[in-house]
Parts: sequence; structure tokens; C-alpha cells
Amino acid sequence: MNGLPGMLRVGDLEVIVSVSDRRKSVRLTVERDASVTAVAPSQVSRGELIRVIEAKRSWLYGKLAERRELGETRPAREYVSGEGFPYLGRSYRLRIVEPGSRVRLVRGRLELGEDGGAGELVRWYCGVGEPWLKRRIQPWASRMGAAEWTGLRVRPLGYRWGSCSLNGRLNMHWATMQLPPTLIDYVLVHELAHLRRGDHGSEFWRLVERTMPGYQDRRERLRRLGPDLWLPEEGR
Repeated sequence: MNGLPGMLRVGDLEVIVSVSDRRKSVRLTVERDASVTAVAPSQVSRGELIRVIEAKRSWLYGKLAERRELGETRPAREYVSGEGFPYLGRSYRLRIVEPGSRVRLVRGRLELGEDGGAGELVRWYCGVGEPWLKRRIQPWASRMGAAEWTGLRVRPLGYRWGSCSLNGRLNMHWATMQLPPTLIDYVLVHELAHLRRGDHGSEFWRLVERTMPGYQDRRERLRRLGPDLWLPEEGR
């Protein structure tokens, strides 16, 4: 270990710190509970880490404000017939059926067993999401020459839409399946670009722009739409 503390205070920010030998740069994340975490390479000193956090202070404040907004405005949903749940940008009404039934989309209705709830719906989004997203990402990966891409999983990711690992595997939040396909495309391109650039610097955004001209409009629509999506506490 290099002596980095488990908790670091920088101004009015409290940052939970962990060290990873796999990291080449510091990764800062604002978690779903509005805590700030930093994963740092083992060779980074306390002073270097503080400088990185200070350089990202405005970004962190913006993300913290988004978390507070998401927590305050996200609408609650009930697991009753007639309740609406989004899928690929459209709202589908729930139909409660006999206990033990698996979740299915049938003739424009989302069927859920009367003994089911959030867990069954989340598993359904994951189940339909993985094959759909794997098909959807192929043209974008080809366009970007993203040979680093090795696979894709759908899983809970807190308030992140996606993430990518050092071995080229992408993780996508199951809630992306609630978005319109054009916004899902933006999330996919964003994560594919991270295979080349781990930060959000100018080179990263130039790569996104080359692949998806006018991406800023999609990014703004995604920011506005996020608080309206269904994201239960147990399914994050």
C-alpha cells in the first residue's frame, strides 16, 4: 500500500478511497447514495490524488446535484394492473396475471404474476436487454474499429448507464432498456469510446463526435429523461 487513507477530505468533499494495481489513472465516481469514491493506482501519492479531486471539483458538484435531483423527482410505481413501465422508449401497461407466471410482453401489455414485483421485472429487463444490446452494439463497434470490445453484460450499475473493464467487457445498466433506441445508441458509443479513452477529456469527446455527430442533443435528452425512468431501490 502507498499510505492513501480510506477516507480523504478535500474542501467540503469527503472521498472514499481504494487502491487498485489495475488502475492506470484515478477513477472518481459519485455513487447512487451521493457518496464520492476514488479508485487510485497504487503508485499515486496523497498529494497527487488531492490535485486530481480538486481538478474535478466542478464535475463532482454537478454529479452530486444530479443525484439529489434524481432522488427527489423519481416517480414511484405500483405493481398493479394499469401501471406503466417503459421499454425501448414506450410505456407499456402492466397486466397482473396468475401467481408464478414469468414476465412477458404480450400484445402490448407487460404481464407480471400477482406474486411478483421489482425483482421479477428487473430480471426481465436484464434478460431481454442482453441479446438486444449485443445486436445493437455491433454496427457501432465496427464503425469505431473497437476491436477491444470483448463482451457485454446487463446488470445493476447504480446511477451509471454503463461501464467498461480493462479486458474490454462492457457493462450496461438494465434501465437502459427503458430508453428510446437512439439514446441507447449514445450510451453504447459513450462506453465504446471509453475503451480508447478512460477519462472525459477532449480526445474522448472528439471520438464520440466523429462517431455520432451532434451527440450533445442525445446527451441532453438523456439527462432530462433519466429522472422519469423506473429505478427501484432494490433494483439499482
